[in-house]
Amino acid sequence: MRYRQVHLDFHTSEKIPDVGAGFTKENFQEALKKGHVDSITLFSKCHHGWAYHPSKTNEMHPNLHFDLLGAQISAAHEIGVKTPVYLSAGLDEKMARRHPEWLIRRRDESTTWAKDFSEPGYHRMCFNSPYLDYLLAQIREVCENYDADGIFLDIVGVIPCYCQNCVRILREEGKDPYDEAAVYDLAERTYASYARRVRQTVDQVKPGLPVFHNSGHARRGRRDLAYFNSHLELESLPTGGWGYDHFPLSAAYARTLGMDVIGMTGKFHRSWGEFGGFKHPNALRYETALSVASGAGCSVGDQLHPGGRMDLTTYELIGEAYRELEEKEPWLIGACNLTDIAVFTVESAQNYYRDKGFGTGQSTGVGASDAGCTRILLEGGYLFDAIDDQAEFEKYKVIILPDKVQLDKKLKEKFDRFLDHGGKVLLSGRSGLWQDEKEGFALDLGIRYLGEHRYSPTYARTEFDVPPFGKTSFLMHGTAQKFECISARKTASVEHPYFNRTVEHFTSHAHAPGDGKDAGPGIAVSQKGAYICWDIFRNYGEDGSLICKKLICHVLDELLGEKKSVATTLPAQGIVTLTRQNERLILHLLYASPVRRGNGVEVIEDILPVSDIQAEVKTEMKVADVIMEPQHRKLEFEQKGEKVRFCVPHLENHQMIVLEPEKAEGGKQ
Repeated sequence: MRYRQVHLDFHTSEKIPDVGAGFTKENFQEALKKGHVDSITLFSKCHHGWAYHPSKTNEMHPNLHFDLLGAQISAAHEIGVKTPVYLSAGLDEKMARRHPEWLIRRRDESTTWAKDFSEPGYHRMCFNSPYLDYLLAQIREVCENYDADGIFLDIVGVIPCYCQNCVRILREEGKDPYDEAAVYDLAERTYASYARRVRQTVDQVKPGLPVFHNSGHARRGRRDLAYFNSHLELESLPTGGWGYDHFPLSAAYARTLGMDVIGMTGKFHRSWGEFGGFKHPNALRYETALSVASGAGCSVGDQLHPGGRMDLTTYELIGEAYRELEEKEPWLIGACNLTDIAVFTVESAQNYYRDKGFGTGQSTGVGASDAGCTRILLEGGYLFDAIDDQAEFEKYKVIILPDKVQLDKKLKEKFDRFLDHGGKVLLSGRSGLWQDEKEGFALDLGIRYLGEHRYSPTYARTEFDVPPFGKTSFLMHGTAQKFECISARKTASVEHPYFNRTVEHFTSHAHAPGDGKDAGPGIAVSQKGAYICWDIFRNYGEDGSLICKKLICHVLDELLGEKKSVATTLPAQGIVTLTRQNERLILHLLYASPVRRGNGVEVIEDILPVSDIQAEVKTEMKVADVIMEPQHRKLEFEQKGEKVRFCVPHLENHQMIVLEPEKAEGGKQ
């Protein structure tokens, strides 16, 4: 896996003159060296449909007069830089206008991306049309004619289509071409056929050449889609609509699939297509550090000027991040993330139940419950993965089912085995209830389901102190589920307001205060886990209430007990991960604080240093040294039993702390 990749966009209209005229090998190589780049994705074909090299299967851009792709590959390989090759698969504006019958259509016959040809923009192609053969021929040509180090295919996915090709296929199969389920089923088959035919085409020329199909989001719970790829590149530009919550959760799922993973951000202030936009170098330093700490390599998006000359300012920017990464690589290669907790995400459940009316499984981001859960775990310094139904449950100590992950018989049996092996679950809201016609909880946590409380919002009155507040009634938005404790221990109660807010009943500016009466349990803990009756993760994802986080952290700490692998004094905006590389352990600490500017854009500019971070790592190995890397600075430490304690004197953005084991004979590794 390459850790320092650039994705070099080059979508260039036929209206632009002198394409590639400013390209020189010297400028290209200088940029890659300044950027400390070890891999760069180069264009064979762009969204406009033009090739950037001589082609028998396509047409070279009319204003390009030499083999730009070939020159770029030669220049990159000369200095040891890999060159995956990009082809726009889902968009081809040249052919969209020549063959509008090849386009994906919505039910109302409008097109996707641009709704029709009256507005500027691209139009998406249907793979049930002759376009697919046209595309496959271009892929084959690249594999035959160029020393590509991989194939990157963009703008693909499972897309329902009502074009006349798809309508004809469904009618021939005796199905209603306007039945949503039938249309979606055909979309699934169409994408699978496309991906298989791409793999066959590539393997006929270069067996095993890496291929990645980009849909902008790796869907949790769809391993079948993930495994069409040789590796995953997680497109996640924080300022481009993905936000800073998207990548940590995507990486937490992708790294469980046994594939190489690359995190893709951008150098842009906002997103793709932005010329002259730059983010602060500190943002790129943080995003690339977050990527490697999450078990992934890095890819930074750039866009080449139509003239073909690389912007050296951009590569100085990229180089500030990649220079640091290059120094850290000896402690990254072959390392795997260690975790205590798994999150069975709402998106994984949606995809698991996609044939059972739970949703189409077409989510493209992070829902509020998943986002809230991710944010609490990151801010609480917990080590976690995101999982689906095919994961190995027994490797985790606690599995969280946030808010609305309900169970069928198959999932219940798998969770029962997990609980029988000593694992614990944390349920909230309607999670853990039966998904089908059965009533009540599918898992036995010593509680019984009674329906819903009739008031909203309600209050949580805890039997434990909630620092820094102590004990009082805490506001909880949304619907609360009613239950009773059979053998579980109640640790918080529900308190109703005097009344719901209506025209006839309202007081003050918002909701009524609590009536001071115990309306039943709100949080319960048993030997097998815990249940919280509110949609507490969604509440945190939407509202960010400190109380939600404090309640979750208290419950998680009780469930983990002495089994928690890492504890630090890092502030809430910090991130903690732990990896194993051979026998050594590597603690990653990150700290930056995005701020919102403009119309809700999260920006990182200043990175404030943090001092004297106390850390504790649980390990069975006898530790010989604790070392800050790549500074090679040894730290004093204390090991008592399985706990290793030390103080990190200084953290600026990202710091690795390596725990080196002693050799069997007592010498140092």
